Amino acid sequence: MLNFKIIWKIIGQLLHLESIFMLSCVMVSLYYKEDDIMAFLISMTFTISAGLVCRYFGRNADNNLSRRDAYLVVTATWVVFSFFGMLPFVTGGYITNIADAYFETMSGFTTTGASIIDDVEALPHGILFWRSLTQWIGGLGIVFFTIAVLPSMVGGSMKVFAAETTGPIKSKMHPRLSTSAKWIWSIYLFLTLACMLAFWLAGMSLFDSVNYSMSTTATGGFSTHNDSTAYFQTPLIEYLGILFQFLSGINFVLLYTCVFKLKLREIAANSEFRMYCIIITVATVWIMYLLISNLGYDLERAFRSALFQVVSFITTTGLFNDDAGAWPHITWVILGVCMFIGSCAGSTSGGFKCIRGVMTLKIMINEFKHILHPNAVLPVKVNGLSVPQSNITSLFAFFALYVLMSLIAATIMIVIGIDNTNAITISLSCMSNVGPTLGTQIGPVMSWSSLPDSVTWVCSLLMLMGRLEIMTVLVLFTRSFWKDN
Repeated sequence: MLNFKIIWKIIGQLLHLESIFMLSCVMVSLYYKEDDIMAFLISMTFTISAGLVCRYFGRNADNNLSRRDAYLVVTATWVVFSFFGMLPFVTGGYITNIADAYFETMSGFTTTGASIIDDVEALPHGILFWRSLTQWIGGLGIVFFTIAVLPSMVGGSMKVFAAETTGPIKSKMHPRLSTSAKWIWSIYLFLTLACMLAFWLAGMSLFDSVNYSMSTTATGGFSTHNDSTAYFQTPLIEYLGILFQFLSGINFVLLYTCVFKLKLREIAANSEFRMYCIIITVATVWIMYLLISNLGYDLERAFRSALFQVVSFITTTGLFNDDAGAWPHITWVILGVCMFIGSCAGSTSGGFKCIRGVMTLKIMINEFKHILHPNAVLPVKVNGLSVPQSNITSLFAFFALYVLMSLIAATIMIVIGIDNTNAITISLSCMSNVGPTLGTQIGPVMSWSSLPDSVTWVCSLLMLMGRLEIMTVLVLFTRSFWKDN
């Protein structure tokens, strides 16, 4: 039996937390003396009131959270957070269409970075800060953030951790999950502050450096300028963007081991990290060659543009320093593969994840060996550890659902009237939480405002499923989930 009282209680407490995040945007609005103050105050009032109602329904709840409760509370939290998160856009009149406002907010929290706003530079500073903040909060997970800051707020936190974190293998740094969460968020905060300082010293304004650092380390992609990173026309800023996007795509537990424990050999020996680096290297060199031979780029510009776009796509960030839509079409295929694979599990990025790619390759190699030695016992080993059969089964189930949901969504879009290339890349972009697409109808430097409402709602669902890795959302639609036993 689902424990609805604890679910109401947790959602109510999280809504109060969301209202505190909105309060920080009020401070920004007051500083710049702009007209979005009332939008945030009204939104805070609605959010706090809804939180009180939820806590009333959840009064006298115990802290016993079952696995089913955890999956429901995680999915419900992301849906509800996005609903109340869109209120500043709607109440302020910055986005008048509900479907578009919900899409923009879901894109923020899931760190997708796709935007329906044609001119972000026309928005007030408070709204721009809210867009960046939604990405930063969603980078490692809304509920996971709560476990780190207020562990007593979420009972059964290990079950919640399993429902919200990415990757087939969950790794912790400490036996207590709340302690691990604090360490991981400390690394995340350290990366954000370092990125902000680096951008500021490279010539960005303080406001831009704060926003771009949150967007970069969350691998989100929202910008305060229409031209994204290309606005600054500064190679140093672009190289810094590459560096921090790359670091944010590494497993944070591995990053902690490397940076804080100075075990550099572990990161070099990690098979997922090696695959991550190999894909980036091969894709960058290939695209460099195409840009030099086809478009006449000089060596440095070809290297910088190719590396930036490859890292942006594989980390599912979505920032850009060049218009990849004007590049040769073969580069779209290369970037599409990067978009699909994604970077490392346990990072802020989306996609299929390199660890699953490593597991798939090892399974394929073992199958070839089985043909020659049918009686051999060949365990699948990743970083010296045998992968349980249950994880292998989950891997193929995830891959099948990932491809199936992308194809279904693309088919729906084609039926509605989206061209084939855009339909496929839009669905892949949303499932991988990337942001930019590759096509002529909606290119990598264009907004998504031309999409009809029906497609916008489909994209919002795909972004949620991609961020929670499909199973967490789809399990709610199974009959067995709602059975009492």
